[in-house]
Formats: sequence, structure tokens, C-alpha cells
Amino acid sequence: MTRARIVIADDHQILAEGIRSLLEPEFEVVAVVSDGRQLVAAAKEHLPDAIVADISMPSLNGIEAAALVRSAGVSAKIVFLTMHKDVAYARRAMESGAAGFVLKHSVSSELVTAIREALQGKTYITPLIAGELLDSYRGGDARSGDSTTRLTVRQREVLQLIAEGLSAKEVAAALKISVRTAEAHKARILESLGLQSTAELVQFAIRSGLISIE
Repeated sequence: MTRARIVIADDHQILAEGIRSLLEPEFEVVAVVSDGRQLVAAAKEHLPDAIVADISMPSLNGIEAAALVRSAGVSAKIVFLTMHKDVAYARRAMESGAAGFVLKHSVSSELVTAIREALQGKTYITPLIAGELLDSYRGGDARSGDSTTRLTVRQREVLQLIAEGLSAKEVAAALKISVRTAEAHKARILESLGLQSTAELVQFAIRSGLISIE
């Protein structure tokens, strides 16, 4: 019987290897990567059946990486991992088309189940926040707390890189755009979010799960 092919993306090497060990008895792990851009490249190369990805990763977070994976035509089921119990993270993950959402401290007991269900076309949400997530949708506020929906995909990429400490020149090099364009994106991001400084951008990025302080 052919085993499902999995790509793992997590910038914590020890955890990533632990996940590999957990999954290998049942699945074929075809790649382990450490940031969002590597994830997009691995997904295009290996065309996995499922992707297990941390949300908070350097260079490009898991949710934005998932969007690029989808736009590249890769149909892998995506199961997100996070250490954060805040339901806002789960909302963003599910709105991005995720098939699963698992908290990192529950990985050993829930991840295999989440992948199995995802591969069967189902959705798995960790029971620890499933009720709260459902309540948030019933309350009609699923998008109200997520200001990142005001930004374009490119603006969210620029925001994450700036929040990680890159200069406009470094952002331009990373995204293969001009420095002037990078600076223009930053100005539009500040205006759209009603922020005044890079420090405020960093705090916003942390609250939104674009970067992590873990």
C-alpha cells in the first residue's frame, strides 16, 4: 500500500525531527524544511499529499506560505501547528484553507489523527480550542480581529520581513523588488493599519502571529 507523502516545516530542528520520528512509521516524510519559503519550494518539488507546518516561521509564516502553495497549484492538505492557544490563530489558519490545527504540546497525541482525517477530506481542530473557535464564528466575528485582511499578500510578506528586523534594502533583495518599492509598501502598510513606526509594526506582527517571540 502506498504511503501518503508528507512535508514538515518547522524552524525548531529538534521538534521537526521529533515530528519526523512520530510520522515515519505510517507516512513517507519527503522533506523537512525550516522556513516558509523553503516550504513553498519543497511543496512544488515533491507535490506531497499533506503538509505539516508551524504557523510562526522566519522569512515567511506558515499561513502566507500556504497561500503561495495553493497559488502554485499544489493540492496538499495542510495541518498547522502552533504553540498559541489564541483562537485568532485558528481562525486565520482555517480561513487560509487548512485541514487541521494542532497545538504543539498536543502533537504526540493528535497530529497523526489530524493528518489521517485531513487525507480523508475532513477537518481536524484540536479539542482544546474547538468550542471557542465555533463560538467565534457563531458570534460573527471571525474576521473582525484580523487586520491583516486589509493588506495584500505582498504587503504581508513585507510586513513580516520588516518585523524580523530587515532593512528596506534587505527586504528588496529578499523579494527581488526595488528599494523604493519596498519603502512604498512599508508606507502603505503603516497607513492601512493606522500605525506610526517600525516598533508598532513589530508589535502588530507579534499579535497577528506573523512572527513569534517563542
